[in-house]
Amino acid sequence: MQVIDGRKISGNILEDIKKEVANLSFVPVFCDVLVGEDPSSLQYVEMKKRKAEFVGISFHKANFPSTITTEELIREIKILNNVQNMCGIIIQLPLPEHIDRQMVLDSIDSKLDVDCLGKINSEKFYSNYDAEKDIAYPTALACMTILDSFDFTKNSPAKLEERKIVVLGQGVLVGRPVTALLKYRGLSPFVVTSKTESKENVIKNADIVISGIGKGKYITGNMLKSGAIVIDAGTSESEGSIVGDVDTESLNNIAGFISPVPGGVGPVTVAMLLKNVLKVAKNLSHE
Repeated sequence: MQVIDGRKISGNILEDIKKEVANLSFVPVFCDVLVGEDPSSLQYVEMKKRKAEFVGISFHKANFPSTITTEELIREIKILNNVQNMCGIIIQLPLPEHIDRQMVLDSIDSKLDVDCLGKINSEKFYSNYDAEKDIAYPTALACMTILDSFDFTKNSPAKLEERKIVVLGQGVLVGRPVTALLKYRGLSPFVVTSKTESKENVIKNADIVISGIGKGKYITGNMLKSGAIVIDAGTSESEGSIVGDVDTESLNNIAGFISPVPGGVGPVTVAMLLKNVLKVAKNLSHE
């Protein structure tokens, strides 16, 4: 079994972004809005700040107390929408329970909604998506980027189009958008949800499994076809650490490739997020 190095893939993408940012006539600005002081959220925001600054994107700090109301937060976001050279705003999730998440997400200018979680961009993605111009979900893009890193003709004559692809879950961030991206490519993924009958057989026959269900170590080696490619985009907490949907240790001598958690889809997701910011900046420079 070979482990997919998401950090290496991410590093190559970030180097490309860095070169393109250097060619812009202005310095793009990116903002990750943080509400409260959750340690994990603080860590994620700091990591995105470092990656943004590495590629030459300015990071705009926007931290608010957990006591802020929905209305107050929306007012703050409307101010951020108008910051000079702003090219991307995201909300660090989860938000405190008293805040209306969707109202807050929808208050981000759709041109700056680089997480694609606002209603306008989400609806556009599922109805009239243009890969060249439009923003898509970073984690779903990361899954596709990892898939594109394989040379499917190297060890087997079967092309990607001839592989059976199974997507576990239809969540907002991974399952549903990655299914859409696969279909936009002309592929026909099998979708497995909790209501799918004989799901074990469907998974067992898959050449490629993409999972984003958030069930720690749900997928074990005995559930998979020998040589399967497994892209694990699920995260959940277990005994104080982050684990994926896959019990990686049980996959030895069974799976062909596995994207680990951490170190797989996560780093590539951050790279695709910053690629969305770059896309906004390039659109802005053409206006």
